Amino acid sequence: MSSPAQLLAQPLAASLVQSVDWLAIAPPTLAAVVALVVLVADLFVADARKPLLGWLSVAGLAASTALLLPLLDGDRSTFCLTADPDACSYTADRFTLVIQFLVLGGALLAALLSVTVLKDARGRLPEGEFWFLLLSSAAGAALLPASRDLATLVVALEVASLPAFALVGIRHGDRRSAEAALKFFLSSVTATAVSLMGISFLYATTGTLYLTQVADRIQHVDGRLDTLAQTGVVLTLVGFAFKTAAVPFHFWVPDTYVGAPLPIAAYLSVVGKAVGFSGLILVTVVGLPSYADVWGPALAALAALTMTVGNVGALRQQATRAYSAVRLLAWSSVGQAGYLLVPIAAAAYTDDAEHAIGSTVAYALMYAAVNLGAFAVAALVGRTSPQNRLTDYRGLYARNPLSALLLAFFLLCLAGLPPGIIGLFAKVTVFSAAVDAGLGWLAVLMAVNVVIALYYYLQWTALLFRAPEGETEGETVKHRVPAPLTAAITLTAALGIVLSGAPQLILRFTDTGLF
Repeated sequence: MSSPAQLLAQPLAASLVQSVDWLAIAPPTLAAVVALVVLVADLFVADARKPLLGWLSVAGLAASTALLLPLLDGDRSTFCLTADPDACSYTADRFTLVIQFLVLGGALLAALLSVTVLKDARGRLPEGEFWFLLLSSAAGAALLPASRDLATLVVALEVASLPAFALVGIRHGDRRSAEAALKFFLSSVTATAVSLMGISFLYATTGTLYLTQVADRIQHVDGRLDTLAQTGVVLTLVGFAFKTAAVPFHFWVPDTYVGAPLPIAAYLSVVGKAVGFSGLILVTVVGLPSYADVWGPALAALAALTMTVGNVGALRQQATRAYSAVRLLAWSSVGQAGYLLVPIAAAAYTDDAEHAIGSTVAYALMYAAVNLGAFAVAALVGRTSPQNRLTDYRGLYARNPLSALLLAFFLLCLAGLPPGIIGLFAKVTVFSAAVDAGLGWLAVLMAVNVVIALYYYLQWTALLFRAPEGETEGETVKHRVPAPLTAAITLTAALGIVLSGAPQLILRFTDTGLF
């Protein structure tokens, strides 16, 4: 015979039972499982066979990306409240799938670059730990765009970030690597702490962590709690602004990119940004649309500052300085983050927020493809010129014509010049989002920054075709390009060329489905 307490507990327990859609959560889950397999296998695999762990990781990321295909037939949600089926912790909609494709595809390309880097390191980098950390970070990054409650969002953010700290500092005995990891860690932890405080304020004012419920309840907050709610909104945005490398939270970027292994710098420039922007979109457009008057102007100001500071920083790079090519890509990524922020800010000023968000996602896909391609060519040059200065690229066309042509194509895409039509198309999409939202001043500032960026992108491009210094005519050195590096360059080039030929495909693909 059941006691009264047991009878009362049964409905409550029943309301907490949640079904699990294993297919919906398969992509990040498989990445996490492969990470654990790699970690355990590392204990038993002989040193001579450690490269197999890299190929297992590449296969795992490829399989995780392929698992997105069965999810294209419709939206799926899981871990939902039985009392409120619309309040779910995980949703695999079009927005989620596009960002997960960007994240897992970016991680796959970074893994291909890493195979070559680890082989060249000749045991100086711990392979098992490297692959475990990369796969763990990719799993967290893939989880984040599907997160629809603030707790899952923060957990995914930290799962993506914590392994990245270790990856930046994984080169033992390297002062630059250790310093970069420390700066990255301290600044990120501070930003996360501020965000957690903001989330606690939002929970105190709404009594829920689910984004759909937050969006509904925050409109009816008691007047005495308005200040607390507004403070929570601002503080919550700080952590995601850090992940996007928005000014003034950008100071960690140049040193971190230089100190990290080059594939990890490439990974952070693409996957790290995807994490930050997807979290920012979910918090603002999905969770806090009624506070658009707070986050809209803040993001517009951040976009203006970020694109200006990033492009000016890239413009000031000295060609003969050590690692100047990587530093230029780092400052360029800060400037590109400013462009990515523009449509999110525009979503606060327009009734068609989905179109504005689609512009950010489209730009992010373009940026991911061509920026990873630029890093792949930089990794190729870095094999013979470890300091990776801009002057090391002088005469690259004479030494390796195809790599020089592809790097020129990637740089022109980033600049928004033909034949990089996809870069021009993406910039026009972002520009039109600002104009349609009535942010003419931001559109004008973006146009000025695009012109500034043209100078340093074209300056680098011109170096590729100049006569090599210290070589007589016809005296070139041929180096065999490793297969993984060739695959990474080929994939990014193919994607950039296809999208430049049919740029309209990217807008069809980025119909976010958030609303």
